[in-house]
Amino acid sequence: MYVSAWPFDGVSQSVSPQRQRAVGRVAFSAAGLSGRTRPMQIEESGSMRIRLPKGEGSGLDAVLVNTAGGIACGDRFSVGIEVRSGAAVTVATPAAEKVYRSDGPVAELAVDLRLEAGTRLDWLPQETILFDRSRLRRNLAAEMPDDASLTVFEAVVFGREARAENIAEGLFEDCWRIRRGGRLVYADTLRLDGSIADLLRKPSVGKGARVLATFIHVSPDAEARLEAVRECIPTVNGCDAAASAWNGLLAVRFCAMTIESLRKAAVPFLLAFRGEPLPRVWLS
Repeated sequence: MYVSAWPFDGVSQSVSPQRQRAVGRVAFSAAGLSGRTRPMQIEESGSMRIRLPKGEGSGLDAVLVNTAGGIACGDRFSVGIEVRSGAAVTVATPAAEKVYRSDGPVAELAVDLRLEAGTRLDWLPQETILFDRSRLRRNLAAEMPDDASLTVFEAVVFGREARAENIAEGLFEDCWRIRRGGRLVYADTLRLDGSIADLLRKPSVGKGARVLATFIHVSPDAEARLEAVRECIPTVNGCDAAASAWNGLLAVRFCAMTIESLRKAAVPFLLAFRGEPLPRVWLS
């Protein structure tokens, strides 16, 4: 999906003040050993960290931490997660990620997810909050075999609700690519450029919504779960949701007026779908 109003007319990157920008990278891998998922390799640099809180069950919970305290203009972050044979990993963040105002440069976040045969990965970060005049380009790429299971949930909030903030101008570009068995099975790009608040008011874009979220599940039984998923999505005032399935995957889109209404719909849905508690950081 591509939606554009007018080019951002703030200060261009070429004439922006030179600053020391945050750069962070995490590379993490896990594998199944003796019936449990164990960390195998952790690489951290810059302001990105990964923590492994002790949890119950045979899977492994991982928490991504950005010690920079948010994302500012020109920041660069990358995350690589590898799930090896016999492993089940859930990745979350400890709080909402804030994307601050930019005077021109675009911040970038790249996520690379790789799964081996028979593994499971749940990518469940908490919401991203965009400030007025923020500029973010986000890319998520996943490679998986036919018998692996991948679940992704991402939510983005346009403007700080406590301040009734509208995004007068900004850029949000979100690119997802999922490959399964060597084939591209999911490709989606959302680009909102210019007056994002005006764009979201259009019926064909957001119908006045301030919060958008996407849930994707790719697994051998994904399409067979469609009717059950439609039945378990709660009816919540201020949040519309719809599910569809094709090409070996299941997708649910949420369109909400507030983050509270999104969570009232999404949290019960995620609990029912996964059949297990959400990461503990979601409750903090």
